[in-house]
Amino acid sequence: MMSPSSPSLAKKKSLRGTITIPGDKSITHRAIILSSLAEGSSKILGYLPSEDCERTINAFRSMGISIRSSQEEGIPVLQISGKGLRGLSEPETVIDCGNSGTTMRLLSGLLAGQSFFSVLTGDDSLRSRPMGRVVSPLREMGAQISGRSEGTQAPLALSGSRLSPIEYRLPIPSAQVKSAILLAALSVSGVTSIHEPSQSRDHTERMFKHFGLPFSKRGKTLSIKGGIPFQGQTVAVPGDISSAAFFLVAGTLIPGSEIRLNNVGVNPTRAGIIDMLQEMGADIRVQPRSAGCNEPVAD
Repeated sequence: MMSPSSPSLAKKKSLRGTITIPGDKSITHRAIILSSLAEGSSKILGYLPSEDCERTINAFRSMGISIRSSQEEGIPVLQISGKGLRGLSEPETVIDCGNSGTTMRLLSGLLAGQSFFSVLTGDDSLRSRPMGRVVSPLREMGAQISGRSEGTQAPLALSGSRLSPIEYRLPIPSAQVKSAILLAALSVSGVTSIHEPSQSRDHTERMFKHFGLPFSKRGKTLSIKGGIPFQGQTVAVPGDISSAAFFLVAGTLIPGSEIRLNNVGVNPTRAGIIDMLQEMGADIRVQPRSAGCNEPVAD
């Protein structure tokens, strides 16, 4: 709450300019994972060099994947040399996911079907978060996972095992649980299906299609045929709508402002803030542009 002596928003200087939003974190995680599992090289343009994404990068480096970071015209770039679905090596030490729940949950699915032993841990906060919703369906597939609280809290130890396809009904919508199952299914011979009660974030499905994986969706049912190799791709990561939200709100509230936000991901499962602000009377114009990762993108 502003104190009586605080200047009102109406007296603030208007905001004007063009902003390039940092890359989407959720898409960056998934691009790194699939690029590492692909055969051949991939290039990720505009990835987010945040601590969470660096945890995913370091995890794959510890499993023998060559990942080089650079800058091209001021844009952060990753070059990843994938080794295929069975090309990962057993890490020599524990994989530290830091505070990244996405890293831990998605890697739990991926590593459950590998042929080696691995351990996932994190900081105090991550070790206190629930992992049971991910572990339960993976165990149904045949995964051998142990950990604190009967495997529902990290550290999680995964003994690589041969998994079987399942048909799983998600009790509640969860993009991370869904993604963990889909990633586990990549190593499975057969078709794995997931029924969603309602739509959750669909970045994983979109990335699967971008890499040419045999993925399908009918109504609320998702299916993937595992064990099929795929090739590396170029992925252009759009700006993160979560980061753009601060500028959307600021530009809306301060009179006289006119801000252009370039190359922002406007995935319908993420872009609710635009709809809400427009319903409240905000003057926000969305100009679609071409994308390089099967995601809707706009200025």
